[in-house]
Formats: sequence, C-alpha cells, structure tokens
Amino acid sequence: MSESQGTIIKVSGPLVVAEGIAGARMYDVVKVSEKRLVGEIIELEGDRASIQVYEETGGVGPGEPVFPTFEPLSVELGPGLIESIYDGIQRPLDVIQKQVGDFISRGVEAPPLDRSRKWAFTPLRKPGDQVEPGDVVGEVQETVLVRHRIMLPPGMSGEIVRIGPGEFTVDEPIAVLKTPEGEQPLKMAQRWPVRRARPYRRKLQPDQPLVTGQRVVDTFFPIAKGGTAAVPGPFGSGKTVIQHQFAKWSDAEIIIFVGCGERGNEMTDVLLEFPHLVDPKSGEPLMKRTVLVANTSNMPVAAREASIYTGITLAEYYRDMGYSVALQADSTSRWAEAMREISGRLEEMPGEEGYPAYLATRVAEFYERAGHVVCLGRTPDGKEQQGAVSVVGSVSPPGGDLNDPVVQATLRVVKVFWSLEDRLAFQRHFPAISWLNSYSLYSDVLRESFDRQATPEFMKDAAAAMQLLEKEAELEEIVRLVGKDTLSAQDRLVLEVARSIREDFLHQNAFHEVDTYASLPKQAAMLSAILRFYEISRAALARGVEVGAIEEAAVRDRIARMKYLTEDEAATAIAQTCADGEKELAAMEAR
Repeated sequence: MSESQGTIIKVSGPLVVAEGIAGARMYDVVKVSEKRLVGEIIELEGDRASIQVYEETGGVGPGEPVFPTFEPLSVELGPGLIESIYDGIQRPLDVIQKQVGDFISRGVEAPPLDRSRKWAFTPLRKPGDQVEPGDVVGEVQETVLVRHRIMLPPGMSGEIVRIGPGEFTVDEPIAVLKTPEGEQPLKMAQRWPVRRARPYRRKLQPDQPLVTGQRVVDTFFPIAKGGTAAVPGPFGSGKTVIQHQFAKWSDAEIIIFVGCGERGNEMTDVLLEFPHLVDPKSGEPLMKRTVLVANTSNMPVAAREASIYTGITLAEYYRDMGYSVALQADSTSRWAEAMREISGRLEEMPGEEGYPAYLATRVAEFYERAGHVVCLGRTPDGKEQQGAVSVVGSVSPPGGDLNDPVVQATLRVVKVFWSLEDRLAFQRHFPAISWLNSYSLYSDVLRESFDRQATPEFMKDAAAAMQLLEKEAELEEIVRLVGKDTLSAQDRLVLEVARSIREDFLHQNAFHEVDTYASLPKQAAMLSAILRFYEISRAALARGVEVGAIEEAAVRDRIARMKYLTEDEAATAIAQTCADGEKELAAMEAR
C-alpha cells in the first residue's frame, strides 16, 4: 500500500470514514475501494477523513483502500457543454448509456467533454498581444445559438507567442503564452473547483428585467437579470411546469436546468421533453442553448449537493463570456435533505427539524453566486463585458408548509418569492402563484426598464390592479358571511373587475400555443383594457346604469378573449375593444 493510500474503517450509507490519508485537505476528491467510487472529504481529524460518497456504497467494507487525488471536486469547462446531459458529478449520461446500458455501473468514468470532436477555432487576438485572466482570445461556434468564447483561465496571463485558426480538440493547444514561468500552452478546456465562486471585477445592481412571458410574474412579481427567486409549493401545485416555462420563454441566452433529487418520472419528462421544445425566438431546438444536470431521487443522496454546485459553476462560466444565464434548480429541498442525512451520520448537533445548523449558510452561499457582474476579462477591443446569472430555486416543503426551515432559510436570501398554492391549483388556476402572499423586491429598480419596454403606465396599472385584488379578498369575507346581494353596486363592480383580472389576465395556459407567452407590450395593453373598463363602468354606475347590466356587457367576452390574440393582432384589437366598450356603456346610459 502506498504512503498516501488510506484504509476504510467505517461505512455508514453514503458516509465512509478512512484513516491513513496523509496530506489530504477538506473537499479533496478521493476514490473509495477497488471499485474507485467518487467521494469528497467533508471532515478531517488528523489523518482520519470522513468522506461523502457520490455513488452507492453497498458491498464496500472496512479494510478496503481509499485513493486520494489531492484535488478538489471540479468540473471541466469548454466547448461541448451545451446540449449535454450530466449527472451530479458531471458524467455525461448519454455517453455512459452507450458504454454500460440503461443503468449506471459503479465506478464508471467518462470525460465530460468529447476528446475526439474537433472544433473550428477562430482567434480574436494576435501574437504579441498581452492578455490577462478572463480575456477572450478566440471563439468557437458551439451550437447555432451559442458562440463559445475561449477565455484565459483565472490565474493565467502573459504575451501570446503563437495563435492561429484551425480545428482542434479541447485537449490540443490553440495558443502558446509567454509567462513569468516560461511558455505555457492554452487549451480550450479548463477545470474549476465547484465550491469556489468564479472571480469577476465587480457586482452591479440588477436593473434589467428577466422577461418570462408569464403575466403574473412579469406584471406583479418581476425578477431581474442576475436576480434570485424561490418557488415554494406543495406537491401538484405546478412547480415543474413553471420551471419549464421559464426555461422556454425567459429572455436568458443560456439555460442551466438542475434536477436535484427529483422523482425519476419528472426528470424523465425533462429529458424527453427538452430536446423537442422549440426556442421561440430562433425556431431552433431549445437544447441548442441548454445544459441539463440530472440527479434523481433514487441516485445516492450525497450527489445532490454536487449537482447544485456543478450547475452554478457551469452558469458562472457562461456568465464570464458575457451571457445572461438562467439557472433552474428543482428542488433545493432535496439537497437540504441530503445535508440532513450526512449531518446525522456525522453525529453533528442537529438544528431545527434535524437539519444541520449550517443549513442557512449553505443556502445563502449558493444564492449569493447569482448576480449581474462586470466580467473578469475584456473583449478583444479592450472593452469591459457584463454577464448575469439568475437563479430560480423551487422548494418542496412538506404539505406546503412555508414555516419549513428550508423555505425560511431561502426567503432570507432571495429577493423574489412566488408562493404556489394548492388551493389555486385545485381550482385549475395556473400558474398557481398566490397574488396575496408573493412579493418581489426588484419592482422599484426595474420601473425605468418597464416604462421603456412596455408603457409608462404599466407599473402604475399593476399597482392599481393589485389594490383591486386585495379589496376583493376583503369583500369575499363579507360575501361568505351575508351574501353578495348585500354589497353596494360599487363593491359588486370591484368583485367583477377583480374576477376579470384573475381569470382573464393572471390565468395563463402553458399548453396553448398563443397564451403560453405574452410580451410586455401585450401584458400592458391587456391590463390597461381591464382597468379602462373599470373606470368607465364606475362612471356609468354614477350616472344610473345598473351593475347587473355592466356585468353582462358584451365587451366582457371580448376582454376575456384578449389572451388568445397573437402578438401582431393584440395592440389594434385591444384598443378597438376599449373603444367599443366605451360605446356600449354610453348606449346603456342613454337607455
């Protein structure tokens, strides 16, 4: 046995304790037993190490060897990431399937990036140029939608000695740099430890909206590019459909979808559905700008943690190229459950509901890696470039209990809260986001962008609509107690208009070819039409028109059908609806 080789003294599920590992550090990767299972050191005491193993440990016992690598858990970054499907430790699942069949064998390895594929490299620098860490030196057309910018890895700088166009694999040198340590080759592939955030120059205030095309989100609870959001909700409330809608319609340039401990059938839906989804902006398959990290509930629990960190590192890498990236994590509750299990096996002092005391810290560290930043490197013409990572994490609290420690730890760090309610889902109201419990802290900083992209009245109309919905909630208490007939005509009108906002504006069919997405101008026009109807109806009431006649006005049906107007038809048709509504109510007054 070699000096550095350790010996297993205890196996407890995904936790393996070994001794005799000299020189190892925290979070170093080790290979456990002769099967060479991938593990990570999470506790050190002298030469005794506690290791969380990312593969099934059945059959592994005391006395077997442990082989340290003396390297942290890292991901491989370079051309070929887009369209890939990885597991939590960045093994390409499609490659492994060809090697071993439908079930992953223990200890199986495959390079994350294809070593045989040649990429057409176009240099953007020339010999003699001085380059710094993060600078773009060339690019590769990774897919029809993504130009992959080849950057100097952090920590590398110098003068370009040799660079030129050609076809290269990710392992072949595309340039040679003269550095203080001598000449060094530059390859397209680079490695980065997943637990360490990639560096940037400075963080900026997120002031551009991440437009999702989902009316309840964009109008009432918007998220910024570089922002963070949480989607907690019970089983069956539509978390996965919302994540799919964001992946398909949000105006991010790169999508990273992490399935963290999700049920196998849900992850299968993603794997089967995403390759067939069409990117609405380009007409190309959505996978041409997507990376999937798949980790199902029947995979070893420790790998859930790796999948979260792998996903955020991939997102930061594309952010450093100047892209806007959206990371969907579904669901962080499964990651927290994995932490709870490992913590219990380590015999640590438990916190609330058995979760480790450091739960909130780990959750905060993950979400803090989101942001709108000035990237570390510069473009070939010397300009700064900006990138953004937006993180949307879904949380699955037991029974939808928002007092769950994972939900509370998440809400302390995210700026947007979309509260999913099973009550709305049972009423077939989708997206089932509660307009009374949700909030967004980005609304004020995004006001200027919304004024420019929609209309100057958009945010004002959104506030007026929210007031009507809140008033409706108050009136419903009275209606339940004494009935609708006891309300004044003005209050009955409020109920009718609030119903219109709920059913005609907030309700959105994700599977309808037109209603699945609404641009900001269309959202503004729809909301304006409903509020305009409210204003002219109030005036008509004051002049003696019966509230029953207003409720049955023909224009109400046209308002209800606004959502099915295409983007080209919307502006003209909605304006005409408003004009016809005014005429109809004027005719009622005349009668």
